[in-house]
Amino acid sequence: MPAPTVIAESRNYFSRFVVLGWRSLAQLVRMPSHSRRAEAGRRAARHALLLSAGLGAAIIALMFVLDAWEIGQMPKRGTPSLWWMRIVTDFGKDEYVLAALGALLILVAIAAPAFRGIQRSLLLGLGTRLQFLFCAVLVSTLITEVIKWCVGRGRPFVGGEGNVFHFSHFAGTGAYSSFPSGHATCAFALAFAVSALWPQARTTMLVYALVICATRLVLLAHHPSDVVAGALVGTIGAMFVRYWFAARRLGFAIHRDGTILPLVGPSSGRLKRVARGAFAP
Repeated sequence: MPAPTVIAESRNYFSRFVVLGWRSLAQLVRMPSHSRRAEAGRRAARHALLLSAGLGAAIIALMFVLDAWEIGQMPKRGTPSLWWMRIVTDFGKDEYVLAALGALLILVAIAAPAFRGIQRSLLLGLGTRLQFLFCAVLVSTLITEVIKWCVGRGRPFVGGEGNVFHFSHFAGTGAYSSFPSGHATCAFALAFAVSALWPQARTTMLVYALVICATRLVLLAHHPSDVVAGALVGTIGAMFVRYWFAARRLGFAIHRDGTILPLVGPSSGRLKRVARGAFAP
């Protein structure tokens, strides 16, 4: 292929890459346009309020009734036989989850400008869903980090004692970052977001989130009330992001009663065909 043609195609690809990248960011911050967004907002706020009231009461009860007893039943921190739990628990680490989702977003962003027509539409549809997953985890994680810093609850046995009301507000250290659990926040935000897009995965994602929470308890990284608080923040954070996307007609539709439903997305079979085309000689 002549050099001028290669240069022209490279410039054309780069210009399409810039345009697609700008549009994908612009659609996230544009003004909401869905006519039923008010109904969806009221419904989401009602569900968030009920969830906060129920789990908030559970968190307080756990602090006074169960936290101290539970950490006393767990094996000592650093027990060698728990090596596998230290591996499993990392599947709920927000840095790893965000890095994986970010890498997938970058791959889609790199591939999409090389296609046209239905193939590009399929990749852009996948990209929108990856944006939703990424934002759901990111927003929930940021909220959790702010709460951790403000509350400053000591982790189990910090200072050598099992005092579940050991606080050092605004300490900003790992030892006083127990409430809420960041792993639980990430796991439940991801579980809610994936289930919102693909309801058939709801049971699998719930099991995933519960397993991550269990590892945090067994490894004495958190109290039971910490993981419940993390689950609450992760779920409500992901609910907010889902409403944000639905109000802008991104990945979701809003029913007459305010119910937010996922739009039909690209099937795995069609995405595989696009992928084969991308790597074909």
